[in-house]
Amino acid sequence: MANNKNKGKPAFRQAMRERREGAFILYFESLFRNDDIRDIFEITRECGDEDSNIRISESSCELACKVAEKAQELDRIIEGYSPRRNITRIAKINLAVLRLALYEAVYAENVPVNVAISEAVAISEKYAQDADVAFVNGVLGAYSRSVKNEKSEKTDE
Repeated sequence: MANNKNKGKPAFRQAMRERREGAFILYFESLFRNDDIRDIFEITRECGDEDSNIRISESSCELACKVAEKAQELDRIIEGYSPRRNITRIAKINLAVLRLALYEAVYAENVPVNVAISEAVAISEKYAQDADVAFVNGVLGAYSRSVKNEKSEKTDE
């Protein structure tokens, strides 16, 4: 008998990946405009092409808005794991990817840190240069190691 436990997981993962990529696109665009993310989303819907391979959903918009709301907190985390590069010197594409990944790792209860990092690296590979991918992976890898160390210290107490 087939295991029904995994039934639907690939579809769920794909939906989460599309949500995340849509949020990245909206958030990244917001870094160049003075418009609210919701306004950018509405413009995107009005101009949307039904045959587009990237669907930007309401949930993508919600995620992008949540990232924007926590941007200052997320920047403090990024600065902590990127000691050689000031936040103002980080390319906007990297900043968008890092903020999204860290938002999910810190605030989204249903997204494990390793998944947030893996998905961020995948977005980086799709949209950024090789050096950017390495930078994003390095910052998120340092964050992940720190979180693991904190957890192991807590269990040792």
